[in-house]
Amino acid sequence: MGWRDRLIASTAFTLRALERRLSFIALAVVAAAGWWFLLVSESAMTSMQGEGFIMDLMWVMMSPASPLPYIAAASVMWIVMMVAMMVPAVVPLAMMYRGMLRGDNTEGCTFVFALGYLASWSVFSIAAAIVQWWLHANGWLHGMLLETSRPTAAGIFAVAGMWQLTPMKDACLSHCQSPMSFLMEHWREGYSGALALGFRHGLFCIGCCWVLMLLMFAGGAMSVVVMAALAAFILMERVIPGRLWSTQVPAVAMLTVACYLAFF
Repeated sequence: MGWRDRLIASTAFTLRALERRLSFIALAVVAAAGWWFLLVSESAMTSMQGEGFIMDLMWVMMSPASPLPYIAAASVMWIVMMVAMMVPAVVPLAMMYRGMLRGDNTEGCTFVFALGYLASWSVFSIAAAIVQWWLHANGWLHGMLLETSRPTAAGIFAVAGMWQLTPMKDACLSHCQSPMSFLMEHWREGYSGALALGFRHGLFCIGCCWVLMLLMFAGGAMSVVVMAALAAFILMERVIPGRLWSTQVPAVAMLTVACYLAFF
C-alpha cells in the first residue's frame, strides 16, 4: 500500500471515528451552552443590570403578578437547567444504547434517544415553573436567587430525605442503575423507537429525582452552585452500586440538614 492509500485509509478511519462521536460531541456542546446560560442568568438576576433576552427573562421572573409571562420565562429557565443538569446522567445510557444498535444511521438514533430523554425533563420543567410561580406569588420565595425561608427549606429537605427511602424511589432508581435491563425490556427500533425509549427512561428518571429537584427552592432556584451539586449527586446515584451509599446515606444527610435548619 502506497502512502496515498495509507493517507486515504487513515482519513476514512478518522472520519468514521468522528462520526461515531458526533452525538456525544453535540450533547457536550448543548450542556456547555446550558451552563453558560445559567451562569449569565444568575449574574443578571443578582445584579438586575444589563440588557438583552436573558435580562428580559429575569425582569419577568421578578413579577409573579403576571402568571402567564412568568410561567413562560420560568419554563425557559427550568428547561435549560434540566438539559444542563441531566445530560451527564444520560450519556452513559446513551453510550450503551449506541453499542446495541445495528445498521446504518446509528448516530442519528443515539441523538434522538437523548432528545427523547431531555424532552421528558422539559415536560417536568413546565410543571416546576408553575410550582415556582405559585410559591413566588404567595410569598414563599425570597431574595434575588428565589429561595425559601429556613423552615420551608427544612420541610423540603425532610421530604427529600424520606423520599430516598421509599419503594417508589427504589423502583425508579433500579431502572437507572441497570440500563442494560431497561434497554432489553423496552427496546424499539428506528427513530421513533429511539425517541420513545429515551422519553420512557426520562420518566423513570423523573420518578427517581423529582423530589430532589425541589431542593432548588431550598437553596435558590437561580443558584448555579445548587444546580451543580444536584447534577453531581444525581450522576453519582446512578453509578454507585448498592442502596446504602446511593439512597440511605444521602437520606440520613438530608434529614440531618432538615433538623439543623428547623432547630438551630
